Amino acid sequence: MAREDFSFFHSLRVRWAEVDMQGIVFNGHYLTYFDVAFTEYWRATGLPTALQQAEEGREMFARKATIEYQAPARFDDVVDIGVRCASFGRTSARFVVEIHLGDQHLISGELVYVYADTTLRKGVAWPQSWKDGIQRMEKLKPEMAPA
Repeated sequence: MAREDFSFFHSLRVRWAEVDMQGIVFNGHYLTYFDVAFTEYWRATGLPTALQQAEEGREMFARKATIEYQAPARFDDVVDIGVRCASFGRTSARFVVEIHLGDQHLISGELVYVYADTTLRKGVAWPQSWKDGIQRMEKLKPEMAPA
């Protein structure tokens, strides 16, 4: 991935409470950064919020999260967190996340969410209108699994 592949970024300043004894971001905080950026990405799509989804009895459940470290962020850095949808399955979607400090690529990650019926706790098909809304936002169109 290249920084230019992302159409959405969220900026975040590293806080003192997030760094370890070496003055770098403690590794577990990167998942929080991913979550904050994904929440803002979702808000930017204009699709139903987590609260609206819950009212309808369907929500996105986190299925997988990965982090790959290239270089650390440090206290008071202002990092840019890019989020993009890389692919859709029938019930799941895979999002790629990258953290940059200026032109330097620090962190890569992946988030996989399953759209599910909250009562049955079982995956259901992503609404086509959601896929369409996300595709309109992306520079690179997400891959689509065969129907």
